[in-house]
Amino acid sequence: MVRIKPFQGVRPPKQYAAEVASRPYDVLNSVEAKAEATERSLLHIIKPEIDFDPIADEHSAEVYQKAVENFKLWQERGWLVQDNKECYYVYAQTMNGRTQYGLVMCCHFEDYLSGAIKKHELTRPDKEEDRMIHVRNQSANIEPVFFAYPDNSEIDAIVAEAVSKPAEYDFTAADTFGHKLWVIDDQATCRRITEIFATIPALYVADGHHRTAAAARVGAECKANNPNHTGEEEYCYFLAVTFPESHLRIIDYNRVVKDLNGLTEEQFLSALETDFTVEKLGAEIYTPSSLHNFSMYLAGTWYSLTAKEGTYDDNDPIGVLDVTVLSNLVLDKILGITDLRTSKRIDFVGGIRGLGELKRRVDSGEMKVAFALYPVSMRQLIDIADTGNIMPPKTTWFEPKLRSGVVIHKF
Repeated sequence: MVRIKPFQGVRPPKQYAAEVASRPYDVLNSVEAKAEATERSLLHIIKPEIDFDPIADEHSAEVYQKAVENFKLWQERGWLVQDNKECYYVYAQTMNGRTQYGLVMCCHFEDYLSGAIKKHELTRPDKEEDRMIHVRNQSANIEPVFFAYPDNSEIDAIVAEAVSKPAEYDFTAADTFGHKLWVIDDQATCRRITEIFATIPALYVADGHHRTAAAARVGAECKANNPNHTGEEEYCYFLAVTFPESHLRIIDYNRVVKDLNGLTEEQFLSALETDFTVEKLGAEIYTPSSLHNFSMYLAGTWYSLTAKEGTYDDNDPIGVLDVTVLSNLVLDKILGITDLRTSKRIDFVGGIRGLGELKRRVDSGEMKVAFALYPVSMRQLIDIADTGNIMPPKTTWFEPKLRSGVVIHKF
């Protein structure tokens, strides 16, 4: 069972919402952020290295301090204002004509530590530490994490009622994705949302594992430093946007490799035939059609690779994944790439860039071969999290990303 609560959100006045809201800190580099940031953009708070000339080291003390100064300044200037009572919020995102509706809420850090908030990826201590410093310095969760919950018809009805009214925010970002926000400030409705989630067995981290881990560690720190800790302090809670499982779609996360491990193209194709049915298709881009079917681009030609029966285990939550099949049968067995986290011979390309990006990187000579994978399903992700397993690196890519700065949580 999970503990959630409404909160007094810090958010931009309606007229500033589109300008303040930004892409997340981890989807653009400092140069891109500096070019993208307008005067009121949250990027000045989540990537404050852009306010230095030249751009400063994002992990330096002066940059962390600049984030604190900018957050205070945005509030002083009225670009971020705190609501006067605790609310839940409905946040809707529209991409390619499809809309997903999430609840903006605060989740309890002990649920992450106990496993009621379930993860499917490993985290890196250095990235956790960086996010911890920001949360600790700001006494705030500036950016939300992205969670999923099992579908619930009563929550659906509450959300449907909320979105039947005019939205507080309604804007389209530069990437053409639409964003809307509604405020749920009726206290009886808020209490009922909290009660319903108390019956839900688990939440699932979709995106934001490092931010979740960092928020939980800050909560544990605050608990340790407070001899009168009760478990209901505001620092116990962190910011999340939580979507029903059925609303979310995972898109493909593809691979490009720099060399063929000393093999000629003919030898490589021959080696693939041991475990795959290999079909040469030609110059037209080919998209994988089903689980265990892969697209490969090599020497100006697209191929279909279909894993043969017996080369995968559909009864194993990890073995069924196509990232596992590709890693075992091609990357490791043929190409000698054993550690996806550290190898410099492989790179990863989010499906949002399209398969044309794979072709471009091979045609440029930068990469030798590219592989496109059939996307992981939400059901596979939940099965992995429920069984306590961890997905291989670079398995899931969620789109659209949450905009940062739509709502902030202070503690």
